[in-house]
Amino acid sequence: MKKIILTVAAIFAFGFANAQDKKESSEGFSKGDVFVSGALTLGSSKTGDFKVNAFEIAPKVGFFVTENIAVGASLGFSSLKLDDGNDDATNSGTSFGAFGRYYFTPASKFSLFAELGLDYTSNDEEFDIETGNAYMTSFETKEIGFGLGAGLNYFVSSNFSIEAGVAVLGYSTNDNGGGGAEKTNNFSFGGDWRAVSFGVNYKF
Repeated sequence: MKKIILTVAAIFAFGFANAQDKKESSEGFSKGDVFVSGALTLGSSKTGDFKVNAFEIAPKVGFFVTENIAVGASLGFSSLKLDDGNDDATNSGTSFGAFGRYYFTPASKFSLFAELGLDYTSNDEEFDIETGNAYMTSFETKEIGFGLGAGLNYFVSSNFSIEAGVAVLGYSTNDNGGGGAEKTNNFSFGGDWRAVSFGVNYKF
């Protein structure tokens, strides 16, 4: 009987230790994992007759194709409306993006990564201005950009991680409405540690 009790205790001890190891190792990323993040914001302000209403939703999804490499996509919708009681302006934007990441220590609680991304953004601008006779004007701008950035993930649990990132290299071109308008080209290099972005990821 004593031997049986010791054997059962040993089995339970082994099972508990194995479960603990599995639980600890679940923190971090591995091949086949999916993570989601993004933004959802609503805002409004009013000063006298001047009103501002803003909305944005921008989900982002990534998938680990190997132990170290993740690929993903993002989608965004935004709206900004300004109204002073007589005139108003509206900006509606749609964006699509694709990205790839290389994680240096994906299976650990703390991991560094490098990201290369490509984004396309379309903005519709509308102005309803009253100057004796009311009239409206509108135009659409299109922008394409790519960027190289660096970041890190820190897992606070097996499913949630805190993410911080900073842009290192970026280039974008905006057609300013087309129709013969001069394009605006932007180039940036160097990490601005005053502009670090923070977010939360959920891992499936």
